Amino acid sequence: MLDFLIKILEIDSTSGKEEFAAEYIAQNFKPAAADMEIQSIPNGKKNIFFKWENPKIIFCSHIDTVPPYFPPSSDNEIISGRGACDAKGQIAAMYEACIQLEREGKNNFGLLILAGEEVGSYGAITANKLIAGCEYVVVGEPTENKMIEAGKGNILVEVTIKGKSCHSGYPEFGDNAVERMRFFLNRLAELKFSEDDVLGNTTYNVGMLSSENAHNVVSAAVDFKIFFRTTFVTHDGLADKIKSIADENTKFKIAYGDRPVKFHTLDGFEKGIVSYGSDAPELYNLGKRLLYGPGSILVAHTDKEHIKIADLEMAVKDLKNIFYKLEKELGR
Repeated sequence: MLDFLIKILEIDSTSGKEEFAAEYIAQNFKPAAADMEIQSIPNGKKNIFFKWENPKIIFCSHIDTVPPYFPPSSDNEIISGRGACDAKGQIAAMYEACIQLEREGKNNFGLLILAGEEVGSYGAITANKLIAGCEYVVVGEPTENKMIEAGKGNILVEVTIKGKSCHSGYPEFGDNAVERMRFFLNRLAELKFSEDDVLGNTTYNVGMLSSENAHNVVSAAVDFKIFFRTTFVTHDGLADKIKSIADENTKFKIAYGDRPVKFHTLDGFEKGIVSYGSDAPELYNLGKRLLYGPGSILVAHTDKEHIKIADLEMAVKDLKNIFYKLEKELGR
């Protein structure tokens, strides 16, 4: 398992490049008793689906990572590198669990390795259309080996604010789009969102700000994105909230969004709630969804990303335990 993880961590699979890691796994790590299905995605990327007969229980995680890439390192306790916990470590633990289940004579399960989770879940959207007959999907994300009860949704809002350029020495002859953005963001900060009893507060982050004006020219336009983490009580009303603070110079559109999810859980595991997204909302045709995995989200997406070897080993045991409990639910 650890060698497998190091090998795939050595491949840069930041979103847009993930096909190289997927091809490496397909060419070198097909389990002996599994069939392999390559799922083609409309944008040219691919999912890898290892199938033991007709999967009723699928283990699933994603091969793409956020930038910037940095290579792996390890010692006796941890493995570091981009994707160590989010989510190549998930794939490594699930792969090992599947190999052990294969040796124990089990079947009717699968391992689904998805592209594009970090940039809109395009791999999950494709898999959701192609896979039939699955009763449970166990989605791997860094949950600190907890079984998650619920997770926030998300909505990406793309905003353009228009103004009028002029010489910055005479700003009264223009209309400063950056100032308009400041007023808009002040109104955004004053919005009141109802607190959710399960998921808590709705939060947001502003990024990808762009204005092409020179330092001595008043801005004619500014573009930016707002990424909301939504709850069961705020998700559906989010667009109306944004509309209420937009004026005639402000245009916005919803680029994409995933609804909050209530997950299927099992007895015998520590439970938790998460504020981040996953592929789970797009896998609604794959039956009941579970969210579990080793590693901490607090180091994911950072230059300190790592995973503890002990947590990986615990995850293999837990994933097998999850499989046997779900098999019992299926009456097998």
